[in-house]
Amino acid sequence: MKRIVIRGGRVIDPANGVDAVQDVYITGGRIVALGTPPDGFHADQEIQAGGNVVCPGLIDLCARMREPGQEHKAMISSETRAAAASGITSLCCPPDTRPVIDTPAVAQLVRQRAAQAGYARLLPLGALTQGLAGEALSEMALLKEAGCVGAANVTPIGNSLILRRAMEYAATQGLTVFLTPLDPWLGGGCAHEGAVATRLGLPGIPAAAETAAVARDLALVLQTGVRAHFCRLSTALAVRMVARARFDGAPVSADVAAHQLHLTEAAITDFDSNFHVLPPLRTESDRVGLCEGVAQGVISAVCSDHQPHEADAKEAPFCATAAGVSALETLLPLTLRLVREGLMDLSSAIARLSSGPAAILGIDAGTLTPGSAADVCIFDPEQEWSLAAGQMKSRGHNTPFLDVPLHGRVTHTLLAGKVVYEHAAS
Repeated sequence: MKRIVIRGGRVIDPANGVDAVQDVYITGGRIVALGTPPDGFHADQEIQAGGNVVCPGLIDLCARMREPGQEHKAMISSETRAAAASGITSLCCPPDTRPVIDTPAVAQLVRQRAAQAGYARLLPLGALTQGLAGEALSEMALLKEAGCVGAANVTPIGNSLILRRAMEYAATQGLTVFLTPLDPWLGGGCAHEGAVATRLGLPGIPAAAETAAVARDLALVLQTGVRAHFCRLSTALAVRMVARARFDGAPVSADVAAHQLHLTEAAITDFDSNFHVLPPLRTESDRVGLCEGVAQGVISAVCSDHQPHEADAKEAPFCATAAGVSALETLLPLTLRLVREGLMDLSSAIARLSSGPAAILGIDAGTLTPGSAADVCIFDPEQEWSLAAGQMKSRGHNTPFLDVPLHGRVTHTLLAGKVVYEHAAS
């Protein structure tokens, strides 16, 4: 049993209200003490964290590994390695792999591949319907037994009765339903429907495509009693709708992709396909509303919405390119930017990346409580750096944040007490 002490860091554990300079003691892959060493503790390894933040390993609610089925874009080994370099110890994998995660075999496959790589835990979401086709329900009981932490349909289910039945089935299994709020009849464009898209001649996706879906889904949540999570909100009105539902006691939560907190529709004026995302970048007032939702806790998690692509996928007219950003390596610094902008304190920002996602998933993670798994992220909150394509750990280099100044450099990541990443000092 390797014994590790992390010395002199600012320990921030939002789940327990901890924010103090103290040591962290690890034995056998678990946290054994904070501050005072256990009796007879002798460290086999010391990590000096003076001037750095020591916090729970980050949890990302949406990261596509591209494996199985799209290994030309990325692989579980490459993307979990990128996650480790970004302080992320647990990743939630949507079910739109090829084949879809609608059978126990596929769910077990992705978990085994991640375990073999050894960089991060991969937590699969099972498909709500077979093949994500929105017709026949998947065997959610078997998917739960195979390790799926929730059930999702990343493509909209147009038939409300089928969605209701899926929610009822998920509720009987105690599974959270992960909902992508997009009305299929309104969501056929590639940019926010507004002045910018009109000027550029791009087909738009109105804000109503999201809010109409949120309204329907909330009605079904109240009807079925299922726990529901709204994935990657993009509009201020949807945030207010979720806030109202939570105030009224509905069992719902929400997340937002980190890039939505800093970019708006104005970014697409040069037709740069790195800004082609779904849901689309929306207005400045929407961006402000999303930031307020994160600061107030209505949005309890910030995710990467990591979607690595090969270079050719972004080499076409804007609407013909593949949507998505390679985003693991910018999740922490983009969230920390909210702190630098005075929108929230550091502990709250870390909560949106650790204890908040853990509560949504219902897993024992996102904390430094003695006895918990020693999943730890250590980072220098002040170090300025920039992301260079040649230095990215992810195989996907499709990001609008290349060469943009960022703050917050991960120095160490520990997974169950094992150092899986250590930044090489320049």
